[in-house]
Amino acid sequence: MSSLLSRRAFLRGRVEGEQSPGIRPPWALEETAFKAACDGCGACLWSCPQNILVRGEDGLPQIDFAKGACDFCGDCVKSCDRKALLRSDERPALAVKAVAGASCISSQGVACRVCGDFCEPMAIRFPPSLGGSVHPQINLSACTGCGACVAPCPVGAIEMRA
Repeated sequence: MSSLLSRRAFLRGRVEGEQSPGIRPPWALEETAFKAACDGCGACLWSCPQNILVRGEDGLPQIDFAKGACDFCGDCVKSCDRKALLRSDERPALAVKAVAGASCISSQGVACRVCGDFCEPMAIRFPPSLGGSVHPQINLSACTGCGACVAPCPVGAIEMRA
């Protein structure tokens, strides 16, 4: 089994032993504290009405934005008996923001504004550009990190980053 993990890490460009935690559920504790508190029971996975929480490579929950967006309902927090997820008004639910990559077809002259259409807080805009193609501009202060723009992108150019 360890050779399979080594091969997987190699193919994903990771250093031996390094494991990407992915994006944790909303209101997750800081990564070290989260790993200490979460036992991987899966209660948050089953409670998510959006079905976007999955088990990561480490067996702990993470968000898969390819499955949809987070509506910040808090059901995952309510289901977490171990308190690895703690809702707080003092910090954002998710510490990630949308980023449009170079593969965005809008910047290649194709009229596509799908990500902006799905962005409820209207954080994604397409400002006019003289004689050229437009590229989505993301207002990071307006972006909630919900990930609604990720799944509908026809080329997978939008990703969520910390």
